[in-house]
Amino acid sequence: MSRSDLSRSTCSVARTIEIVGDTWALMILREMFLGSHRFDELQQFTGASPLILSRRLRRFEAEGIVERRLYSEHPPRHEYRLTRKGRDLWPLIIALKEWGDQWLSGKGPPPVALRHTGCGQTTRPILVCSACGDPIDAITARPHLSAAMARERNALRSR
Repeated sequence: MSRSDLSRSTCSVARTIEIVGDTWALMILREMFLGSHRFDELQQFTGASPLILSRRLRRFEAEGIVERRLYSEHPPRHEYRLTRKGRDLWPLIIALKEWGDQWLSGKGPPPVALRHTGCGQTTRPILVCSACGDPIDAITARPHLSAAMARERNALRSR
């Protein structure tokens, strides 16, 4: 399957990867969740070239992940704010953070801690079952393919 095929895939993971599944896209999202909104900040903290950064931001804007807002008229300057659709990518970035903290950080505290605004405590998010509230992971949750997904996988297997 080529990258251009991902956007047409039945699989939600594949379609998501096609939009946010490259280094620069993920780094831009990280920075936006850390509070960076202006082009120069995003470039400084991601290391992306101006061309790469502008392409990713245009794509995010076209996909409804960010909205561009004018913050200076003379000269015209814009900042980028996550939309609700963009903010809904937070669990993806946090999952990457948690994995990196677990397997790549070494000793000492994690580079970024999360503080829950409700209780003020440092926290680590966990996935829970929406039906019963119990924690879930790769062992306690099983995938069940839709008919469309099963057909697509069978077609790929037959190639």
